[in-house]
Amino acid sequence: MNSTPLARNTWTENDDKAVVVARALAMDAVQKAGHGHPGTAMSLAPAAYTLFQRFLRHDPTDSQWLGRDRFVLSCGHSSLTLYIQLFLSGYGLSLDDLKAFRTHNSLTPGHPEYGHTNGVEVTTGPLGAGISMAVGMAMAARYEKGLLDPESTTSLFDHNIWVICSDGDLEEGVSGEASSVAGTQSLGNLKMIYDDNRISIEGDTHVAFTEDVTARYRAYGWKVIEVAALSDGNVDREKLEAAMIEAEKISDLPVLIRMHSTIAWPAPTAQGTAESHGSALGADEIAATKVLLGLNPEESFIVPAEVLTHAREVITRGKAAHAQWDAEFKSWAQANPERAALLERLRSHELPAGWENALPEFPAGKDVATRAASGKVINAIAGVLPEFWGGSADLAGSNNTTINSSSSFLPASSAMEGADPYGRVIHFGIREHAMGGILNGIALHGLSKPFGGTFLVFSDYMRGAVRLAALMNIPVTFVWTHDSIGLGEDGPTHQPIEHIASLRLIPNLAVIRPADANETTVAWREVIKRAKPAGLALSRQNLPVLDRTVFASAQGVANGAYVLSDSEGTPDVIIIATGSEVALAITAQTTLKEQGIKARVVSAPCLEWFEQKSEAYRESVLPAAVKARVSVEAGVAQGWREYVGDAGEIISINHFGASASAGTLFKEYGFTAEAVVAAAQSSIKKAGK
Repeated sequence: MNSTPLARNTWTENDDKAVVVARALAMDAVQKAGHGHPGTAMSLAPAAYTLFQRFLRHDPTDSQWLGRDRFVLSCGHSSLTLYIQLFLSGYGLSLDDLKAFRTHNSLTPGHPEYGHTNGVEVTTGPLGAGISMAVGMAMAARYEKGLLDPESTTSLFDHNIWVICSDGDLEEGVSGEASSVAGTQSLGNLKMIYDDNRISIEGDTHVAFTEDVTARYRAYGWKVIEVAALSDGNVDREKLEAAMIEAEKISDLPVLIRMHSTIAWPAPTAQGTAESHGSALGADEIAATKVLLGLNPEESFIVPAEVLTHAREVITRGKAAHAQWDAEFKSWAQANPERAALLERLRSHELPAGWENALPEFPAGKDVATRAASGKVINAIAGVLPEFWGGSADLAGSNNTTINSSSSFLPASSAMEGADPYGRVIHFGIREHAMGGILNGIALHGLSKPFGGTFLVFSDYMRGAVRLAALMNIPVTFVWTHDSIGLGEDGPTHQPIEHIASLRLIPNLAVIRPADANETTVAWREVIKRAKPAGLALSRQNLPVLDRTVFASAQGVANGAYVLSDSEGTPDVIIIATGSEVALAITAQTTLKEQGIKARVVSAPCLEWFEQKSEAYRESVLPAAVKARVSVEAGVAQGWREYVGDAGEIISINHFGASASAGTLFKEYGFTAEAVVAAAQSSIKKAGK
């Protein structure tokens, strides 16, 4: 069951005027800034206005209303399309904000930014990304429906995800990956308007994009509705509205409305040109266009009072829809107190008391791969947090990402065994980039905690989505297994060398490489508690479970780095290691002790968390007075010099691997306890000890 839209009044002259004003504001804002993308915002004005005024269920006075529809402007370069509607609808943007378009500290940056401008649901700009995140939102809406109303007794938790996308979005591979998932999932709550104007920066898109988009989307399993342009090239708004009404009635398939338009319509010489895509039209062209629109060519940023008053009547309609929803919600909550309590917890982003007590503790004496330990932790978390769900890019058996007690997240119409529209196991298929985008969309939707897995080397395929998760600072967990040359015989194509260092470069992203099973447990606990973007780098090969009666508690993971095994008195050398190499550091410490050298071993699973600690704590772990230091990590050296200093030694691999066993490769490439001992001795000598 899909949501009902706002009440639709008869289209009036003031609505026509509002569309004209929207086109003019797009021209004026870009002209004042001196740069931007006016053409698409001009041609999209009737579509965006129709959506915000007549279809989108929203309340401009409460942009976080749980019952709202979501809107994603996937073609984020046309940010004015969204900003102008937020202004007209009454979300708090002013005319001065539009005048400040693309300027420092304005509420109208060049691309929409989540958390920056009220009413912006998602950061968009990288083309195709918005589509993938919208698919995630649509999936999240269904999953959350299963948590709160699996019997479908109410329409409270039914709403639509509306998207406007461009030719460029559909050219990007991630949109195809995600759209394929949407078709397989029969996401009937996903409605996408494709602005087919055949223009991009290099001109006519047919220089690179000639496929039959309609046929492609039908093959994906979407309903496609064609809306031809009017004879003069303008959007046929009435046919578009009819298509949107039809789309609302469809609940078993995602819908693509292929709307033909002319970029920069009705500019006399700029319409239909590549120049209008990303450049100001110029004063003369704007003046001529305003004459065609019936406006005074001498005036800029003019919004007649009657037009703004009319447009902001959407506030009244939105409040009415919200009030009706609240009344229905109150009745539902009284009839479903346990589910209402769950919803309240999810909305407040609280965790149930004592939830972490369910997490496993691993006994020493048995070697366990951290990917295997992670799998056990995932299942333990799933047992106490119903909002926790996820899957893998077709590597579940290797990533250990399956929630064993659950079924597959698939529509009821699926012929697959175990299909469950509210299942907790997501099958992303071999689509790493779309998986990342979908996870972002799930997190943005607001009530659940998603995770997704693949091999660490394939984080390259999803890096754009990972960067967006970090940019938005949203709680997405990436599970990256097979974290080093330790994966062995699959060879250099699958062995990550530069990946951990590269991922550490992304601001806001915590990269965690635990040393053993119990570090993995604590890492997962911290990821859930912190609710920030994080990536777990986990081993394929078995690693010793450290005896915590001998070594420091794994609780030190919460500090990012901690003294795992100390020396008696001030150390002569500090050995800093991550992941599988921590065991080598411990063995080397023993050998050094036999040689009369005092070594401290520091496990550093997460440098980002360590850097967040106080200077006093960091000094207690890595005292500045101890110049002799060794870092040990089976990846490139970049990033370690700041921790080991000029006298330090870095044990790393700065070339690609080979197809051989993990033991052979670690020995061949110098990841041995003997090499750590030699490096410690060398560093001590350089430090002048």
